[in-house]
Amino acid sequence: MPDLSRDIDPSNPLKSGLAEGALRVGLWSALGGNIVAEMLSYVGADWILFDMEHAPNDLPLLVTQLQAMNGSRSVPMVRPAWNDPVILKQLLYAGVHNFVIPFVQNAKEAEAAVAAVRYPPRGIRGVAAGARGSHYGFEKDYWRTIAERITVIAQVETKEAIDELDAICAVDGIDCAFVGPNDLAASMGYLMGAGNQEVQDVMASVPGVCARHGKAAGTLASNADEVRRYIDMGYKFVGLGSDAGLLKAAALETVHAARSFSS
Repeated sequence: MPDLSRDIDPSNPLKSGLAEGALRVGLWSALGGNIVAEMLSYVGADWILFDMEHAPNDLPLLVTQLQAMNGSRSVPMVRPAWNDPVILKQLLYAGVHNFVIPFVQNAKEAEAAVAAVRYPPRGIRGVAAGARGSHYGFEKDYWRTIAERITVIAQVETKEAIDELDAICAVDGIDCAFVGPNDLAASMGYLMGAGNQEVQDVMASVPGVCARHGKAAGTLASNADEVRRYIDMGYKFVGLGSDAGLLKAAALETVHAARSFSS
């Protein structure tokens, strides 16, 4: 009888690329729609991150967005609402293999995130036989190989976390440390002041610490100048903005341009 099953590609170009020191750029998705996800799947980004921390995304809605990404060269990612093993377990079985874990403050919290995505004896992840994460059980080696194909990015959001960055990057299973510029700025007393020189000096120190441990540094930019600045600093995982931000900017520009025609 011929094998009529679908091909399954077990590779993870995001994880392998970060390990090789390659630049990986992508987009944040906060609009929470599968049509938006499907559109973004064609733009050619290395990754698309679906936000569940600062956006109105829930698990059933997320699954429709992951399904919309099927066949895309862009790797889907998720930022869960919290560094919680129950939440991570649900996301793993929904088919998420790439995570940005919010508010990782120290090595212990980084170790907890890694343990949540690994099976015993290396972690605490529960075992299910036929969930979406293993292509409903059609990926026969999933349980033995998936640990090496999951990307765990620790979000270091405060000055306290930056002070613990060396220990966080030393944790086996952490692939990248991600700095949220606005959260870092707020923790340093500069609310909505990520451009402050003191904040930028701290951000400039992060890639070197990560590199000492063979880990990538990541951040999110809001315009082309910031993209260039962070890449020049040595950041390898760079967000180019969000779907909501890009839509807002394009809508404003179009409306303002139209009004100028009659002025």
